Amino acid sequence: MLPRFVGRFGVADAVTVANAALGFLAVVVAFADVQLAARLVLLAAVADGLDGILARRYGGTPAGPHLDSLADVSSFAVAPAVLAFVVVIDGLDLEIDAFSPELVVVGVICGLFVAMAVARLGLYTAYDTDERYTEGVQTTLAATILGAAILAGAADPWLVLGITLAFCYLMVSTVRYPELLARDALIMGVVHVLAILIPEFAGRTFPFALLTLGLAYMLLAPWLYWGGDRSTA
Repeated sequence: MLPRFVGRFGVADAVTVANAALGFLAVVVAFADVQLAARLVLLAAVADGLDGILARRYGGTPAGPHLDSLADVSSFAVAPAVLAFVVVIDGLDLEIDAFSPELVVVGVICGLFVAMAVARLGLYTAYDTDERYTEGVQTTLAATILGAAILAGAADPWLVLGITLAFCYLMVSTVRYPELLARDALIMGVVHVLAILIPEFAGRTFPFALLTLGLAYMLLAPWLYWGGDRSTA
């Protein structure tokens, strides 16, 4: 007897499910190779964009929106929180098997990141019906910035902890972030893929470029990126 999803899931749904698996793999790998884990998180972000393209091209299914949010919990809530946790405890030389107030603080902040990311995903699914913008920093963007910072070698433990804490608010804020224009989404996507494939090329140029683009969008887009055709790639 065939699995229940056969004939009910589309090609976009298959990519979404793969996205969830990449998030799990990133968590497993993070404690052994945080750089590889960061690349897996960025690859999950590529899959997250690809499933939207495929859904528009071939049509979505009723399960699609639910699968998307569930997959994002794995890849853009739990996985980046684990990456941040590993970077901070390694950078501060904290022993994971030795209880300390510092370890508790790091754990609480990373746990709060997961909680706020899940809340943001639920709010997005239920209330963000306007295709021109979304409220709060996207979980994908938060994960991309953290992953790019790690690949760029700019992951100072205190900075990562501060950014993680900031995202806890920014993801559930009411700041409106506009959808990227098609050409800008394409540019971001190309840089994204290059950061994954050749992160060390030319002094880590592509991870730095991805980090710069992500931060620029996060800090400036709500005020400087309105107007024009909102169709996306």
